Amino acid sequence: MSRPMEEDAVGKNEEEEFNTGPLSVLMMSVKNNTQVLINCRNNKKLLGRVRAFDRHCNMVLENVREMWTEVPKTGKGKKKAQPVNKDRFISKMFLRGDSVIIVLRNPK
Repeated sequence: MSRPMEEDAVGKNEEEEFNTGPLSVLMMSVKNNTQVLINCRNNKKLLGRVRAFDRHCNMVLENVREMWTEVPKTGKGKKKAQPVNKDRFISKMFLRGDSVIIVLRNPK
């Protein structure tokens, strides 16, 4: 009989954590529709708005600008090419939490 009560307490505890703990950065982005900058393990950066997230930092993101750098291939005898900044727009995406390194709020 105490089973639903425990689950309810866990839910309240998790909500409290989301509002005050490290995940509050994501919570504020959801509530205020603000942008976050996310550094990923593939050396790409994502600038977008968080629609939803969970405790694993899995996220549904909207209006995302994905940014990265590429070094162009050079032919024989040519000097080293300069890295080129690239980006693309993604309107909706699901980001798996294990690829997240850091989340920054309201980058200006």
